[in-house]
Amino acid sequence: MERHKLAARVEQIAPFQVMAVLARAKQLQSQGEDVIHLEIGEPDFVAVEAVADAGIAAIQQGKTGYTSATGLPELKCAISGYYSSRYQVNVAPERIIVTPGASCALLLMASLMVNAGEEVLMPDPCYPCNRHFLIQSGAKAKLVETLPENGFEMDLNTLEHHWGESTSGLWLASPSNPTGAVLNQSYIAKAWEKVNGLGGHLLVDEIYQGLVYEGDDFSALSISDDIFVVNSFSKYFAMTGWRLGWLVVPDWAIEGATKLAQNLFIAAPSVSQYAAVRAFEPDVLAECEARRQTLNARRLVLLAGLEVIGLPVVAPAHGAFYVYVDVSGVTQDAMAWCLALLETEKVALTPGADFGIKDAHKYVRFAYTCDETRLQEALARIARFIAS
Repeated sequence: MERHKLAARVEQIAPFQVMAVLARAKQLQSQGEDVIHLEIGEPDFVAVEAVADAGIAAIQQGKTGYTSATGLPELKCAISGYYSSRYQVNVAPERIIVTPGASCALLLMASLMVNAGEEVLMPDPCYPCNRHFLIQSGAKAKLVETLPENGFEMDLNTLEHHWGESTSGLWLASPSNPTGAVLNQSYIAKAWEKVNGLGGHLLVDEIYQGLVYEGDDFSALSISDDIFVVNSFSKYFAMTGWRLGWLVVPDWAIEGATKLAQNLFIAAPSVSQYAAVRAFEPDVLAECEARRQTLNARRLVLLAGLEVIGLPVVAPAHGAFYVYVDVSGVTQDAMAWCLALLETEKVALTPGADFGIKDAHKYVRFAYTCDETRLQEALARIARFIAS
């Protein structure tokens, strides 16, 4: 007789396929192999030195206790000021819920707005954890097929067709992981108009906000105060391990979000919050902007190199630090191809099956998270692998 049994929801959560790639890549490295990592969504940057110094100062000054559940007041004010100065959007600090990473913001969002048994619409492909957070809440994601020729944007004219009695809302991301595509302001405005008309909620994942190279860098909050927005210190501010993000909620959701924050995580890490206040000073923002330019230069190198070796980029890679590539001209199994490439040429990539269902075997995500010399070496190795 079986004595121990995991909760049924665990079986519904798929592991990351890229973890098999990463595990093998680390094993090869431990054997002295020169592995080029283009698989993980973490650039070779760390927090700006001034931000790290602010974190050290917080520890030295004993600022290590709990903060308010919704965040340090001065950090919430700094985030509010950032929206005002950079995006010309008025966001009251009270609407900002500081969280232990954007992952907790998404988990809070799932608990706040989606009932058990309901569903949320998301484009296919999208970041997989978003749908797994819904499973934790007894809900589910409904992936809507998109087309590469449309940059994998969901066709909003068909939204009513996909919307059902149990649909709670629509979750979008811009810039997108895995495609690097950026949604424009009119698209978000149309999405909000349709979702609002259907009685649902709209969440826009802006975790890669700031990392836009072509098109407008804006916030969905400029369209309506009733749109939910998630953001993070991990990407533009390069504070991945500090585990700090935030959720912006409408006025009417503040009380509910506060109760959930108190119970789900008590408070975000205090040292990280004190450090993050420093992130909004002009000198730090200037360094973050310089890093954005560095990422853009890498993007252009990768796009040009992929064209030379004949691997089609299937979405406008205008933001984040990703390029989504069609490898169906060289393989019918992207996962097997990624593993073979790693074994043969020691280049690690992420297979498309981590992000979606429709034709996922055709796609691979490249992350331009290392310097241009390494990118060019990776491209040379991939070209050699294809030729062989």
